[in-house]
Amino acid sequence: MKVIQVFDPMAEGKLPFGEGVSINRPPLFSGVNYQFWKIQMKIFIESLDRGIWDAIVNDPYVPKTVIDGTTVDKPWSEWSAEESKRA
Repeated sequence: MKVIQVFDPMAEGKLPFGEGVSINRPPLFSGVNYQFWKIQMKIFIESLDRGIWDAIVNDPYVPKTVIDGTTVDKPWSEWSAEESKRA
């Protein structure tokens, strides 16, 4: 009985392009060429939602409230529709 081997590049990890070259997966940082990876990652995150990149750069928005003269984070259950959208 003769065994026929089928070449499957996906199974062997021998793709013509590097890992992460997909609209569904983020770019993989291999330890070299950080500047290129950084730009690719920024583009990938912005393609998901511009608000995500803004939260990374500027810290996420957390609604605040004043209780007894002290500013504290507002509980999630008390957020308005506008605050939920912005967060």
